[in-house]
Amino acid sequence: MILAASLLAVLAVLLAWPVPLAVARSTWPDRAPGTALLLWQAIALAGVLSLLGSLLVAGLAPYGPHPIAALRVLTSDVGHGEIPPATSYASALALAAAVLLGVHLVLNLVATVIRTERQRARHRSLLLMLSAPMPEAPRTRLLDATAPIAYCLPGTARSLTVLSAGLLDLLTEQEVLGVVEHERAHLRQHHALVLVAFRAWRIALPWFPVARRAQHAVGLLTEMLADDQARRSVPDPVLARAIVVTSGGTGGEPVEDGPASDPVSVERRVRRLVSPAPIPAGVRIAVPVAALALVVVPPLLLALPAFAG
Repeated sequence: MILAASLLAVLAVLLAWPVPLAVARSTWPDRAPGTALLLWQAIALAGVLSLLGSLLVAGLAPYGPHPIAALRVLTSDVGHGEIPPATSYASALALAAAVLLGVHLVLNLVATVIRTERQRARHRSLLLMLSAPMPEAPRTRLLDATAPIAYCLPGTARSLTVLSAGLLDLLTEQEVLGVVEHERAHLRQHHALVLVAFRAWRIALPWFPVARRAQHAVGLLTEMLADDQARRSVPDPVLARAIVVTSGGTGGEPVEDGPASDPVSVERRVRRLVSPAPIPAGVRIAVPVAALALVVVPPLLLALPAFAG
């Protein structure tokens, strides 16, 4: 089991820094945001599984030839009020770290979801008081503000798209259509669920620089995916101008940490519209395969001792 724990630890280290850093510095994600988003999700899931798995297997190693047998021995002895004789400080520390980290991540995810829902509920209450419905656009509210504002507010019962009067004054009819389709794409594709998971990861591991980088990268990819949906309704140059105008106000969901107004992110979104580049065929094939492998490898390494036995 020591070999499996070591391999899982190596994989956890690779997914904690060099792999996400290489993906973040690549240029191909701008051309294939959906594929890149799939890869980021696989990196996050496999990284957590590898870290927890390495600690768990290392902690169970003294008790049996594979995790299931070792867990049976441990739970049997503990159930009889005995400490297994093979227990060492290192194994006890590894087991405690695995349990505490797993509980911390789960509880933090639950707390982040609850906190986000409360923020959305408060925001929706204020929005209904300060805005007016747009009869020509269902589930869309108009704010009486001069700043160019456009965002969506997800909700379990009712989602809303919010536009400002200042935005309507600055954009043409086609550009407004592009903005509305962009925001509705966020709602249809449930980007808020992905964003809240990566925000929870960043909050749970604030000392982990890759978590913040991953959250920003995923936020930008969701913006690009929404752009790709909107460009089906309006020409690319029209959408590009609308992005530039709306970036001066507020974009994305107001309670999210999104890159909608970040100048570098806006420039990348506009560039891919005005100067589209082909997506390498190898990327379309290799990246999904790599993402699948990342998710499958940690469970296989956890089962490796049992197969070896």
